Amino acid sequence: MQDQWFHKIFSVTDNGFKELALEIFRFQYQNNSVYRAYTDMLKVNPAGIDIISDIPFLPIHFFKTHAVKTTDFEPVAIFESSGTTQTTNSRHYVKDIELYERSFSGAFELFYGLVNEWRIIGLLPSYLERKNSSLIFMLEQLIQRSQHLQSGFYLYDHGKLYDTLKELENNKQKTLLIGVSFALLDFAEKYSMKLENTVVIETGGMKGRKKEMIRSELHEILKRRFHLSSIHSEYGMTELLSQAYSKGDGIFNCPPWMRILIRDEEDPLSVQSGVQSSESALLTTLNSRLTTHDSILTTRGAINIIDLANIYSCSFIATDDAGALYDNGSFEVLGRIDNSDIRGCSLMAM
Repeated sequence: MQDQWFHKIFSVTDNGFKELALEIFRFQYQNNSVYRAYTDMLKVNPAGIDIISDIPFLPIHFFKTHAVKTTDFEPVAIFESSGTTQTTNSRHYVKDIELYERSFSGAFELFYGLVNEWRIIGLLPSYLERKNSSLIFMLEQLIQRSQHLQSGFYLYDHGKLYDTLKELENNKQKTLLIGVSFALLDFAEKYSMKLENTVVIETGGMKGRKKEMIRSELHEILKRRFHLSSIHSEYGMTELLSQAYSKGDGIFNCPPWMRILIRDEEDPLSVQSGVQSSESALLTTLNSRLTTHDSILTTRGAINIIDLANIYSCSFIATDDAGALYDNGSFEVLGRIDNSDIRGCSLMAM
């Protein structure tokens, strides 16, 4: 059931983002005991916060150790990260599933248009083999909304997947092939084909199935095997109800209700506003290879995320990912921060 926050969150503009983020910060401070305790521990006075960069960002590992909930509610869903037998899984307690549906469908339409214009194929065997995956829930809904019989999930039947893609290509049907990295590589190793009407989206993650590789290496293999000029990517996680997308070169963009900030890896409370002089070599290297990206690198470090759709958990999250931020708000994921847990769906280093 929609409430007062729906319209505010999903109609937010650039000009209104700061005001809404500050409003949600104060709402969550008042109604989220975990976030309030963390903010108080930092000796932060909420009344004194008037810029986004001063908002405390909750370390993402709190989703593994605490029930991060804003207001008191019985969850309608609990999304759980993949993890490994050696790690504790994150849990995201969802008060209103419509928030998630509105977020992922809105982001999808923003980047790819109407879902019923696409045949959607999911190659996510590791996620299908477990319960409570937010990614599987999203793909199930998108497949259902595509309203095409040829949309669906595939496990390990690569021959059937090849035949389906071949038929869709012959019929010139717009198709999205969305897969976890190791599964896309497995398929590409067995079958090479020219995809002219298919967009391939990788969601990251080797999950110990294959050696880790940099994203550009993965994309080059897939582009060569499928005769594509670019590979798209999705950046999402259990702890978020929103996703960012890249249409090539690993450059991600967020929907209007999501924003990326960069913090100093050595000082988790310090949000950076620009590139330091010691980073000039990296700046030159990254900017020199932006062949399809006109923006300038402004800062790099650890990724903080504002996800306004997380209204009933926590909208301000300090991730374990390292990234680079550009002046137009787009960003890259550069890998994992040293000593952070290995996430099953983590994106690969560059």
